[in-house]
Amino acid sequence: MARSLSSQKRLRQSKTRAEINRRRKSQIKTAVRRVNDAVHDKDADKADKAFRTAAKLLDKFANVGTIHVNKAARKKSQLAKQVHGLKSGS
Repeated sequence: MARSLSSQKRLRQSKTRAEINRRRKSQIKTAVRRVNDAVHDKDADKADKAFRTAAKLLDKFANVGTIHVNKAARKKSQLAKQVHGLKSGS
């Protein structure tokens, strides 16, 4: 157990940040899943809209530090490749 007041405060802050980051990561996973579902259904419009939403979330949460900037860039690149392949394939 934390003894000093500052360590108790850091523990409270850490728990709060962990909960916020857990929610944010869940939002990212949901957005990515929507892109993948749209690509799987071969719906180019829906995939494009879902990709824009996912890219926005990835950038936003990477800037805050929830996920690493390079991971966000890598994920956006992977999703863009899928969406672009869907558009050029149809």
